[in-house]
Amino acid sequence: MSQIYDLAVIGGGVNGAGIARDAAGRGAKVLLLERGDLATGTSSNSTKLIHGGLRYLEHYEFALVRESLSEREVLWGIAPHIIWPLRFILPHRPGLRPRWLLRLGLFLYDHIGGRKRLPSAEGVDLTRHPAGAPLKPQYTRAFAYSDGWVDDARLVILNARDAADRGAEVRTRCEVTALTREGDLWRIEAGGKVFRARAVVNAAGPRVLDLLGRAGEPSAQKMRLVRGSHIVVRKLFDHEYAYFFQLPDGRIFFAIPYEEDFTLIGTTDVDHEGSLAEVKASAEEIAYLCEGASEYFRKPVTPADVVWTYSGVRPLVDDGSGKPEAATRGYRFEIDGGAEGEAPLLSVFGGKITTYRHLAAEAVEQLAPFLPKLTGKDWTGTASLPGGDFGMTEAGAKMAELERRYPFLSPVEAHRLIRLYGTLAFGFLGNAKTRADLGEDFGHGMTAAEIDYLVASEWAQTAEDILWRRTKLGLHFTPEQTARLAAYLSERTSLA
Repeated sequence: MSQIYDLAVIGGGVNGAGIARDAAGRGAKVLLLERGDLATGTSSNSTKLIHGGLRYLEHYEFALVRESLSEREVLWGIAPHIIWPLRFILPHRPGLRPRWLLRLGLFLYDHIGGRKRLPSAEGVDLTRHPAGAPLKPQYTRAFAYSDGWVDDARLVILNARDAADRGAEVRTRCEVTALTREGDLWRIEAGGKVFRARAVVNAAGPRVLDLLGRAGEPSAQKMRLVRGSHIVVRKLFDHEYAYFFQLPDGRIFFAIPYEEDFTLIGTTDVDHEGSLAEVKASAEEIAYLCEGASEYFRKPVTPADVVWTYSGVRPLVDDGSGKPEAATRGYRFEIDGGAEGEAPLLSVFGGKITTYRHLAAEAVEQLAPFLPKLTGKDWTGTASLPGGDFGMTEAGAKMAELERRYPFLSPVEAHRLIRLYGTLAFGFLGNAKTRADLGEDFGHGMTAAEIDYLVASEWAQTAEDILWRRTKLGLHFTPEQTARLAAYLSERTSLA
């Protein structure tokens, strides 16, 4: 008989990778299966925030906000290379939410989640504050508050990397085609192979119900698939603040500094009814975000200014909310089997990127009675993710160290490498004395040494994997540079 795993996790998004990491760290033999590349779907298409969700207070989701806020500094602590604080400007707009309500909401936001290191909210005079300069002159008063930024796709990949470092087997482009219970084991057909596991986690995100149907385990749980679309434009402001904007229809959206040269604007909330194979922003969503931004910025934003769009489908628990934006971002678990020697199947419904680590710990705790090899309690809140083994405020020092050790790197290149890889960058840069020692330069500081590392250690296989998930250099690469990268990967594969 083939090897038996303690736990098979199906779904290589943030929840699946987080569960695999947690379980592997507690001694379980773990298999992580992903039908495409890691973070291909929802987990690389978020607004890229580690936040409590200020607007969820309006829907009385105090427990969710508290849980999310308590995770902000925990995640910052374990991944200071890909997560860092961000200060948001919330302009007051007459006729919408009154200032006293905004002040009350921010007071709760500051005090219910155990904030320790992030600065508290304060009032701002936009006529004197640098964040006021790009805005229309009618916006004179605002509030500033703290949340966090995350490179969402790298968060997934680093969780998977840590899981693998702790003994998990990670298989990408390995779609599950059959899932059958055989007494106290699950038989899993995926990628042309057969695997067996004592327990299965269904972390398939928007496809969670499809996988349950494939396993012959229909669920009464209803899901609501909500599309969130974002646009990226050339940067609209030079300062380091982000914006939280209100609109007359009651919705909100963000404008965030992005990849040095751009501004990220989003998100929409639209019920998604089409295929999950190719999720795109509609013309209406793009126009909506452009119009919303133009209500605030002095310089109008038009669809012609958009250099890139991306969309993700959020698999939300259907709680009967009327509007998509009101649907809960909380999560639920459902366990099938587990009694009288029957192999258990735990399905994950809902969730948000900020709560992934806590969700993973809860999922593993629920499986503990069925997996005697699991040892210990929640450990992931204090163990650094790969490359993040330095203090929460030491990223600048690590950049300086990288520049000292590799003087041929420009400050921009050192910043990019530390923000993507943290201390892992020292590993693939190795003993290089010159840029030539890193192999072919594909443009914008990406060398063969970096690409080889991504292929060998981070499951990258295609130019898209590298340019849009492992990095965001797709925003800068020309078609010719992309083609050269694809050719190099093909040459590398043929020689393997």
